[in-house]
Amino acid sequence: MGQKGSETRDRLLDATQELIETGGYLGAGLNQVVAASGAPRGSLYFHFPDGKDQLVGESVRRAGRVIGGAMDDLAGSSSSVTEFVEGVLRYLGDRLEESGWRKGCPVATVALEMAATSDPLQQACSQVYTDWEAALRTRLEGRPDADDLAVTILALVEGALLLARTHRSREPLSRVSRRIAALLN
Repeated sequence: MGQKGSETRDRLLDATQELIETGGYLGAGLNQVVAASGAPRGSLYFHFPDGKDQLVGESVRRAGRVIGGAMDDLAGSSSSVTEFVEGVLRYLGDRLEESGWRKGCPVATVALEMAATSDPLQQACSQVYTDWEAALRTRLEGRPDADDLAVTILALVEGALLLARTHRSREPLSRVSRRIAALLN
């Protein structure tokens, strides 16, 4: 695929991510994706021949990699697990607040709407959560409860994002950050 094709594909994925993060799977109709991306309709079917679920699945995986990359960066610059988790919560809180409380987790809405009815989307969401859990587990290495702590921290972060978005406040993120610090110490 040439540069122009890659750019068009990226625009379609960017538009899809924006639409699913702010309006969920159901708010990301193909007409909306085409309009938001500025890409020709034919490009949508060329790059995503399996349709909307392929497009959304790739968008979810891509967003997962972006947040995973931020987690890797934070892991490299943090001196402790607590500092790492605080950094992740701060990053996600900044992202949420900068979006006007519209962008919480790029996976959660799709997982809630579609995991029970679409195997490809369930698998995409599951893979992203598995990757994030693994990143947490890596930082908890050496602790006998690393597996349980990783899933607990991920669940607390996801819940805090939902509450922060709902209340349009960073307070749930701050409270969860304090509880995670207490749990880790």
